[in-house]
Amino acid sequence: MDLSIFNKKKILITGHTGFKGSWLTIWLLQTGAEVFGYALEPKNINDNYCVTQLSGKIKEYIHDIRDKGKVFEVFAKEEPEIIFHLAAQPLVLESYSAPLYTMETNISGTANLLEAFRRNDSAKLLVVITTDKVYENIESLTGYKETDRLGGKDPYSASKVSAEIIAHSYQESFFHDNNEKAIVTVRAGNVIGGGDWAENRIVPDFIKAIEDNEELIIRNPNSTRPWQFVLEPLGGYLLLAEKILNGEKDLIGAWNFGPPQNSYLNVEELVKLFIEHFGRGNYRISPNSVPKKETNYLSLDITKAINELKWKPCLTIGRTVKLTVDWYKSYKHEDMFEFCTTQISNYVNEWKSKNSN
Repeated sequence: MDLSIFNKKKILITGHTGFKGSWLTIWLLQTGAEVFGYALEPKNINDNYCVTQLSGKIKEYIHDIRDKGKVFEVFAKEEPEIIFHLAAQPLVLESYSAPLYTMETNISGTANLLEAFRRNDSAKLLVVITTDKVYENIESLTGYKETDRLGGKDPYSASKVSAEIIAHSYQESFFHDNNEKAIVTVRAGNVIGGGDWAENRIVPDFIKAIEDNEELIIRNPNSTRPWQFVLEPLGGYLLLAEKILNGEKDLIGAWNFGPPQNSYLNVEELVKLFIEHFGRGNYRISPNSVPKKETNYLSLDITKAINELKWKPCLTIGRTVKLTVDWYKSYKHEDMFEFCTTQISNYVNEWKSKNSN
């Protein structure tokens, strides 16, 4: 994970005001890349994007990814070489209340970006970020491989499956025999870390309960997920992009990025770990079931990334929780841009140390 290839490259990040997008923006700035963003306004004044003051550090366009004309205009003006597409409606529960908005954003928005990528000669690589929820989940205890059947039972998952399919169709239709352009999709889920304040996510809900001196109410205590620190999948995306830009075109395709098996905890176990690391907090289990179905178990098989990309996660679940807690304990009084760059530098050193063995 050298990443020097990004130095001075023009890189567009859609969704840069979001949780993962803001962390990716900071990381790429550290590489010396010329980063610019395209996204909606942040939703919370304490989002990672806001407290790190990213708006003053990059050129950005605050627009809707559904606006095809604006997407084309930005591509024509900025001529990006590399694009990381994270702009999305990212919440399962919200997709039940706003299914059409979810579909328009995640499907039409992705299609707009794919077409802009196709038309722009400077654009060389597009990384489309989807989710682990693209798989037809039959509650199997065996992790899903990239070749397994896709399927979405909820509007969010269905929209992300559609994004996968149209991205693959563009790669096969227009760039299959083109050594100048490439499209890849990457799948990860249940990413945690500092600066996430989204509704109906367990970590932001826990932090809000702590700050309001309230009990955390848990909806689905037995739902088991592959929890991973935000820098783990982002590092995978960057490593994949680095290798493809260096000519390894055989890596074009879909990729899973997830944690080791011992990072799979149910929601109640994760909350107990957060209470332990935070030093306080209480919770109770809601007697009422969630109004829409959420799967109880979901896991990814990351064998392909380990064997072919030479990527593997390096953080234990305990370390993941500690790094996350450290951010939330610091955001009100620290220089958070410096805080994030330090976490990134420390993570890169830790990853290199553990992956060199």
